[in-house]
Amino acid sequence: MVKAVVGANWGDEGKGKITDTLADQADVVIRFQGGANAGHTIVNSYGKFALHTVPSGVFHQRIMNIIGNGVALNIPILMKELAGIEERGVPAPQLMISDRCQVVMPYHILFDACEEERLAGKSFGSTQSGIAPFYSDKYAKVGWQVSELFMDDSEIREKIDRVCVQKDILLTQLYHRDPIDREALLETIHEYRDRIAPYVGDVSAYLGKAIAEGKTILLEGQLGTLKDPDHGIYPMVTSSSTLAAFGAIGAGIPPYEIKQIIAVNKAYSSAVGAGEFVSEIFGEEADELRRRGGDGGEYGATTGRPRRMGWYDCVASRYGCRLQGATDVAFTVLDVLGYLDVIPVCVAYEIDGVQTKDFPVTSLLKKAKPVYVNLPGWKCDIRGIRKYEDLPENCRNYIEFIEAEIGCPITIISNGPEHHDIIYR
Repeated sequence: MVKAVVGANWGDEGKGKITDTLADQADVVIRFQGGANAGHTIVNSYGKFALHTVPSGVFHQRIMNIIGNGVALNIPILMKELAGIEERGVPAPQLMISDRCQVVMPYHILFDACEEERLAGKSFGSTQSGIAPFYSDKYAKVGWQVSELFMDDSEIREKIDRVCVQKDILLTQLYHRDPIDREALLETIHEYRDRIAPYVGDVSAYLGKAIAEGKTILLEGQLGTLKDPDHGIYPMVTSSSTLAAFGAIGAGIPPYEIKQIIAVNKAYSSAVGAGEFVSEIFGEEADELRRRGGDGGEYGATTGRPRRMGWYDCVASRYGCRLQGATDVAFTVLDVLGYLDVIPVCVAYEIDGVQTKDFPVTSLLKKAKPVYVNLPGWKCDIRGIRKYEDLPENCRNYIEFIEAEIGCPITIISNGPEHHDIIYR
């Protein structure tokens, strides 16, 4: 059975923990898109980890962890992460990298930083991880597939020359930087090839065999619906599809094999980076939620930037779950809200004096004002509770109200940062 774990909103919903927990019963975990520009935070018996490239199944030694062809593979970050988790006592995980995956090159990161600097106050809030330049090259057909790192040097040099003609013009004329050092780039390619050689394989063939054998496969997504380049808050989006449907492409499996789609959804809202965020709150109200939130404060796992905070948004979440094709919702960080007497929930948007429950395009989203309903809080700590019926009545009412609004069953509830802080309905 193939299951997808994806984000329903802006990202940072807690996908890493949900994937790590579901991996208890899985055989394969595969990252199918995105790069090292966002992280998944996991707290388990080994400690607290922020993973950026490696799949969230690396703490389970029997699991095959796969980096699929849809990922923007930053090889130095991958190898640093693998070394880092092993240094902290985690046994070396099984890992396979798709031979069709493409590689983030040093000049992708350079172009990302140069463009953000050029745009200045009108930038996209990039993490400067090279993601947009990487995906631009992939679809312009001048990217570097993992398999190409193993070509003869004559073929590699020919491609370097072909790529650098265009890159050097941009670097020298637009950004006023030095051209690419072609010999240094060849040495980098050799280094990358040697470091990943033991892990490279035919992922699609491996997964096809795993499906035939009835194994459980988890597709692990990065970010969330609202950061999708087609269906999100364009242009303040990422550069690869964040939808479960892309999991079939980014893994190399038939789409009909995805039987369960778990959309991870926070009990409040948060976002990193620029873009429209209708239920956003500010000042002390936001600061307190940020301090109490997450697994030690709401700060980006990759950037460390304070996350923007907001109340739960039914409009965005209903849209996010629908676009993902969610069969289930995993509702996270519910325990954080225990300090509140009253909990606002955004149930509609008002645009030009008209209320709507449909998530609009960005130009209309800029005009949207949140319409709130206030629900009573439960005013106690719910960590440690393992049965749904043991949750306070107001807490259950909050869950069931949101479940009715978004039209998707909430079957998994996370009420703490630890691996075992989970309630199944």
